[in-house]
Amino acid sequence: MAAFTLTETDWARDAAHLAAIRRTVFIDEQGVPEALEWDEHDAAALHLLAQADDGTPIGCARLLPDGHIGRMAVLPAWRKQGVGQALLAAVMDAAQARGHATLRLSAQTHAAGFYARAGFVVVGDEYEEAGIPHVAMQRTLA
Repeated sequence: MAAFTLTETDWARDAAHLAAIRRTVFIDEQGVPEALEWDEHDAAALHLLAQADDGTPIGCARLLPDGHIGRMAVLPAWRKQGVGQALLAAVMDAAQARGHATLRLSAQTHAAGFYARAGFVVVGDEYEEAGIPHVAMQRTLA
């Protein structure tokens, strides 16, 4: 498994790193309109930043104050190396530490299996968000 570290951070401290990852994955790779990627929630969210051992930003996720997980992204060269699993586990731990009983997320349909392996279940029908098929998922924390 590749060597990387995870850090809990915030938008004020690491916006440049977080935005670079999200721009690469969501805007450049997936074609999400830039106006839809940036929102008012970043300032209030807890962010997780994955970095390679040399300090290069390679992945991110955010947890909103209401327990929504989102903006999970891993750079293409780092996929299938445990970064996404580590980010999801860390954001779930952070949510539990903050007293959240239920976590929710909007998963791209192709990634639903990834979240299902972590105990999330689909709630509702498929819908489109930013031109990409999604499903709502949730998980109750123990």
